[in-house]
Amino acid sequence: MQDAIEVSHVIRKEGNIFASQRSDEYIVIRRELEKIAREQFILKGGKPTNTYPHYMTLGPCSWLQSWYKEAAFLKLSWDVIPKELMSFTYGDLFPTMRYEDNKPYRKQVYTREEIVGVIDQFRLPQDWNADGSRGPERYIEVQIWDEQILEALIQGLSFD
Repeated sequence: MQDAIEVSHVIRKEGNIFASQRSDEYIVIRRELEKIAREQFILKGGKPTNTYPHYMTLGPCSWLQSWYKEAAFLKLSWDVIPKELMSFTYGDLFPTMRYEDNKPYRKQVYTREEIVGVIDQFRLPQDWNADGSRGPERYIEVQIWDEQILEALIQGLSFD
């Protein structure tokens, strides 16, 4: 975690991207939320190999692209990642697990099958809350719990 804290300090010092606005406690809080998400995912049959996830979104989110100087994206079918290595939150993990408004998708981690029902009920946040005026949920976050899967995808390798 110390490496993450040091990177966070550098980003804050440079001050020229969205993440530079985060507090000193951000990494500590995020790690605790990731632990909770991992535990919930395991209870639902998930088999994470990483302690902490890599993050993606389900569908594009133009707001996130504004966070970076040179934003890019990778489009994947969720079928290329085994479902026991992928969890979802309706919104970013951080506000989803901390925001207090009693919406039914708060403090929840979903499996692939479950998130389909949530989308059927509430739609994609990018469609109804692109500007963030209706709450903190602006996209569905995907947590990928395996380093090797992502490395293989990035390198263009296939796996069964």
